[in-house]
Amino acid sequence: MAKIDKDATFVGDSRISAKRIPNVSPSYSEYPGKNEAFWPDFLLKEWMVAAVCLVGFLVLTVSHDPPLTARANPNDSSFTPYPDWYFLFLYQLLKYPWVAGKYVLLGILGVPGVAFTAMILAPWLDAGKERRAFRRPIATGLMFIALFCIFFLTWEADHHHTAQLAAKGPAAAAPAPADPNFKADGMWAAQTSCISCHGGNMEGGPAAPNLQKVGTNQKPEDIQKIITEGKGGMPPGMFKGSDEDLKKLVDYLASLK
Repeated sequence: MAKIDKDATFVGDSRISAKRIPNVSPSYSEYPGKNEAFWPDFLLKEWMVAAVCLVGFLVLTVSHDPPLTARANPNDSSFTPYPDWYFLFLYQLLKYPWVAGKYVLLGILGVPGVAFTAMILAPWLDAGKERRAFRRPIATGLMFIALFCIFFLTWEADHHHTAQLAAKGPAAAAPAPADPNFKADGMWAAQTSCISCHGGNMEGGPAAPNLQKVGTNQKPEDIQKIITEGKGGMPPGMFKGSDEDLKKLVDYLASLK
């Protein structure tokens, strides 16, 4: 059988111009508010707004120091842990009896899990084409109920915490850091009952404050009253010695500034 070679010839006609389709948004007249293409018009605007917010946030963090609270005080056993503001509504939710105690799993997993799952699935649960809020009463109503609950629980948690702080009175002062170069007087070495809690160099301990600069905030009569009557976890009658020894010890402690 004879072999026949086949050639393909491509012919171009310069009279036919290339058809270029411009990036023209389709008509969305039946959907009010949707009048531009998602890519790149709408998405580019979203990225620009996000970039401006991010740069503003970074400038704010660099130009202002973070609002830190007082140092942790291990001697303050009445301290109540308090979460950040964005967790306050969950913190307050767990105070109610129907989501606490033996129902605590309902409070930490059940209610928040259902709420956040519904929020994630909202685009699929409500697939209607209507965008006006007043024409979507169920979705709009659930949104306002959720926002009201979050704001109310946050306010309630902050209100309760403020009331607790007012009832406790001023917070205990944080212990002063120990000075490694400080050397206690020989008079202090004789106070074995005091050394057991405040340390051999008056540096303090887990259950007793630092006394290396106690005279800065305490008057001699206050120091003597604490030694004889006790304070906090310190029981009265810890000092063993004469009145003259007590006066010398008080004068020494008052001179530490």
